[in-house]
Amino acid sequence: MEAEAEARLLLQEARESIEAARSYRRELEQRLRGLQQAREQIRESATLTRYVLEQHFNDLKGTLKKLLDERLMSLLQEVDTIEQESIKPLDECQKLIEHGVSTADDLLRDGESAVHGDVGQQNEKLCSFTKKALHIQLDSLPEVPSLVDVPCLSAQLDDCLLTILKNQIFRHGTVASRPPVQLEEFVEKPGGILVRWCKVDDDFIPQDYRLQYRKSTASHFEDVYVGSETEFIVLHIDPNVDYQFRVCARGDGRQEWSPWSVPQIGRTTLVPHEWTTGLEGYSLSSRRNIALRNDSQSCGVLYSKAPTYFCGQTLTFRIETVGQPDRRDSLGVCVEQQNGCDSLQRDKAVCVSTNGAVFVNGKEMTNQLPAVTSGSTVTFDMEVVQLGPSSNEGRNFKLRVTISSNNREVVFDWVLDQCCVSLYFGCSFSYPGWKVLVF
Repeated sequence: MEAEAEARLLLQEARESIEAARSYRRELEQRLRGLQQAREQIRESATLTRYVLEQHFNDLKGTLKKLLDERLMSLLQEVDTIEQESIKPLDECQKLIEHGVSTADDLLRDGESAVHGDVGQQNEKLCSFTKKALHIQLDSLPEVPSLVDVPCLSAQLDDCLLTILKNQIFRHGTVASRPPVQLEEFVEKPGGILVRWCKVDDDFIPQDYRLQYRKSTASHFEDVYVGSETEFIVLHIDPNVDYQFRVCARGDGRQEWSPWSVPQIGRTTLVPHEWTTGLEGYSLSSRRNIALRNDSQSCGVLYSKAPTYFCGQTLTFRIETVGQPDRRDSLGVCVEQQNGCDSLQRDKAVCVSTNGAVFVNGKEMTNQLPAVTSGSTVTFDMEVVQLGPSSNEGRNFKLRVTISSNNREVVFDWVLDQCCVSLYFGCSFSYPGWKVLVF
């Protein structure tokens, strides 16, 4: 018996060792895959960086050659212009002198003919020659400019340009082994993803961040946020679809953006919040997450399409535009839809009015929030704080509710007589012009 027990023990230990070895091997294989991914990231990023550098400097060469050629042509045209403008008065002076030389030649021929001609006609020729000579003004000579008075062209070229260019070129561009910011966290939201990022380079001082995303099947990223915050809710996300995100930053006082972070995959499994269709007093956007109170005289509460708000989530209403406020206006959540009500200021509902008043089961609280304005956000956060009997009245379900707006919040316990896994949300406005986005 002892031998059999010992054999069973040894067999059990052997099986445990085999399972431990398999688990160890799986862990090692997983680490090998991680090493392979790291190696691929290094090689692929190095290849891409080489291509970017070569492309950039080839573009710079082409641009610099084009700029130098344009400057050369401009200077040569300037030389041509100065030359033409300077030669023109000399040409005119030359024509005048050549005309004078021709006139003098004619006068010399006439004079020699008069002096050496026939004696019978000599007096007449001499008289005619003398009159002609008097009209020519032989003492009037055109002025020829001296060499110091005419242009002597030259090129003035500053040799320090090469030094400046050399210094700028030697400092142009850097190769970063790691980006200064990285994606940190993805938080699922109904029809959206809250993306958080952080700075990983202590020496880098960020001024702005730039977040981009794309569906994993798409080829191009698109900007979704540029600003100084380190988180952003990306809306209009299809549930159960992979999206790729990346972020970069711009240093303080700089114009260029940093290298992109390592792209990461994010997704949400939560269906987007939608307003219900068909209520006459409200017009909805194509995605049914924006409701506009129209000019219709019909009044009532616009509810969500389904009870899609769950405890532990944050429900956000953002006021896009405002209309005339009314004390019966409401934004909030409720246990069930009650058609025929003109406000959520009723039983089994919590809400805030546009004037900031908070109502719980139809009763106004003492604490208030600021009145909502265009651009205001009103958020609802709820968590279960008690299950089971809690009072003689039989109520046994309590939610801790936090309503926040304009940097103020109200916290209270909402006691219900039934367990609620999910809640409806709703809104009501008495006057047109109010537009609300829910997410």
